[in-house]
Amino acid sequence: MKDREFLEKIKNGSISIDEGLAYLKDYNFKDLGVAKLDFQREQRRGFPETIFCQGKDDQTLVEIFGAFYDRGQSVLGTRASLDQYKMLKEKIPNLSYNKLARIISLSFEKKDPIGKIAICTGGSADLFVAEEAALTAEFFGARVDRFYDVGVSGLHRLINKIESIRQANVIIAIAGMEGALATVIAGLVDKPIIAVPTSVGYGVSLGGISALLTMLSTCAEGISVVNIDNGYGAAYAACQINRLMEEK
Repeated sequence: MKDREFLEKIKNGSISIDEGLAYLKDYNFKDLGVAKLDFQREQRRGFPETIFCQGKDDQTLVEIFGAFYDRGQSVLGTRASLDQYKMLKEKIPNLSYNKLARIISLSFEKKDPIGKIAICTGGSADLFVAEEAALTAEFFGARVDRFYDVGVSGLHRLINKIESIRQANVIIAIAGMEGALATVIAGLVDKPIIAVPTSVGYGVSLGGISALLTMLSTCAEGISVVNIDNGYGAAYAACQINRLMEEK
């Protein structure tokens, strides 16, 4: 909960003094031994904490999500399997899950979306990365427009949507294979672009390395590049840009 909300609850008696002291004990972070939970992430960075679920055992995830639930704080879980979600759902209410994006979300407040982020993909095989980006951006409070399957092999599909794409504050361009989508979009718009190479493609694409090198080697200006399949990282950066533009 926010600081003002906490103080109001102390004032009106809905939280006792002893409960308040227990809350303040873990005010900055909670040490679970295997994890140290950052309860002040949103105050410092502007966005709630995110948990990378892949590789974590069930008990650790239960303790992590349970701690955020007990404090009434929103939290996002990325790279989560369906089995992890089903396990957590039995113990913690209010969780939601998207199988394609592999995202678990726990939300305590509904925010009116601000600005606009355009998410574009080269093909429909890139949607697992695109939806990770889209759901992350929406969780962090951005308005998202999706433009999927507008790759360069059928340029008319992109041109048909380019005026709508230009309306965004920032654009996320997601592509595998040769990864040319970001360069083409950058030549048509005046907005910052975050390029995301995906691991989609045949052998010589090397699990996304070819797309990554193309994006890093682009001749177009205004493109930043994140790691292979990193929809979350692209969305976080895009939300920071989007927020600053809306504040301005």
